[in-house]
Amino acid sequence: MSHLATANDLFFKRAGLDEARTERIVREALGGTDDGELFLEYSQSEMLAWDDGKLKSASFDVSQGFGLRAVKGETVGYAHASSLDEQALKRAATTVRSVATGKGGTAAEGPRGTNSILYTDTNPLDGIPFERKVKLLEEIDAYARGKEPLLKQVSASIAASWQVIEIVRADGRRVADVRPMVRLNVSVVAGKGDRMESGSSGSGGRIGYSGLFEPEYWKKQTDEAIRQALVNLQSVDAPAGEMPVVLGAGWSGILWHEAIGHGLEGDFHRRKTSVFTHLMNQRIASPGVTVVDDGTMRDRRGSLTVDDEGTPSQRNVLIEDGKLVGLMQDRLNARLMGVAPTGNGRRQSHAHSPMPRMTNTIMLAGDKDPQEIMASVKRGLYAVNFGGGQVDITNGKFVFSCTEAYLIENGKPTSPVKGATLIGSGSEALLKIGMVGNDLEMDLGVGTCGKDGQGVPVGVGQPTLRLDGLTVGGTAT
Repeated sequence: MSHLATANDLFFKRAGLDEARTERIVREALGGTDDGELFLEYSQSEMLAWDDGKLKSASFDVSQGFGLRAVKGETVGYAHASSLDEQALKRAATTVRSVATGKGGTAAEGPRGTNSILYTDTNPLDGIPFERKVKLLEEIDAYARGKEPLLKQVSASIAASWQVIEIVRADGRRVADVRPMVRLNVSVVAGKGDRMESGSSGSGGRIGYSGLFEPEYWKKQTDEAIRQALVNLQSVDAPAGEMPVVLGAGWSGILWHEAIGHGLEGDFHRRKTSVFTHLMNQRIASPGVTVVDDGTMRDRRGSLTVDDEGTPSQRNVLIEDGKLVGLMQDRLNARLMGVAPTGNGRRQSHAHSPMPRMTNTIMLAGDKDPQEIMASVKRGLYAVNFGGGQVDITNGKFVFSCTEAYLIENGKPTSPVKGATLIGSGSEALLKIGMVGNDLEMDLGVGTCGKDGQGVPVGVGQPTLRLDGLTVGGTAT
């Protein structure tokens, strides 16, 4: 069954909406506006969490609803409801129709079609019994405790969702998408004497559940969580000061996602609140640095066949050989800036209006061997995994905490350190990239990005690279 057929079955057959009347309501509500759409959504989600040797929680949720948006100039009217009935839609139409009296610009054309399907449409919540899911979590707990006697606590969770969306436009165009998502997380606490340290690992993507139940899959994540905890048990206080920092491949890309990615979203540029405003086609990074946002990667957590406005996702080059060449756009900001939307219009749910957001943001590989990069540093920090961070979009200043990092001494990683934070600004850090590795890796599929109270799944990636002269906050005295 096609995605549109699946969506029509949910929204117009089971929910009882009449197709012709729905299209007429949308057409009348959006008459005289510059843009807008009806966003229909149906989703199922579940999560099972294991802790302290037992099933701690299990949840299952079904939600549905719509969001109706009308756009006139910069003015947006948005109404939503957690029901799919004609009367609610009519009330929403009355609400958003008021924006048609405002000043407008040029009416935007509808999104073009797409033939690309980037992930399975199979519902991951179907097919595997609840008891088998609980058994998986029990197996993870037993495996971890049997492998490492220093473990004091084991926590594991699995989660899945299945989202169906359909977008109806005033001209009658309709587009749909069926989006699966799964995720596995394992966290452990290891103790030795009076010292306790943690480690965690997770993975997932727009795939089905079945792969997560293969022993080689969940054992890999469990082993990684144990490894991190044992490494942290040996850690010493982190040094402080300005020093070279080597970022590991993969998840370290979260630093660029936060420190520069948001600053390259179209709304911040149009409002002139980004530190990169007015720098298009100018050098903002070291030569050899290329950053893309690619929503077209198969099965990735941040990928989308179409975005939440119906625009097909694409591979957008943001920084090319150090120069700023592109931005991420939704339909509203693209129209006001006189450019094309890039497939980055995203929303958390039908209760939220779309805005420009990242998908999979990646710094591409360079030509340096990772060992050569490490050998080039006499004394510095090797940062591999990150936890929380804070970023100011207006100036790009960031603070990121490292959950796994090592001293670099005479070109080799040595003692693991604890309490290390990276402090700087994205615009300055881009220009301090001294070497870019040839070992590009993507994250394992656990990222969620927050903006204006909305969370959406994203991906990041990068190769090993060296930053020259980044400030490290540490606890060593």
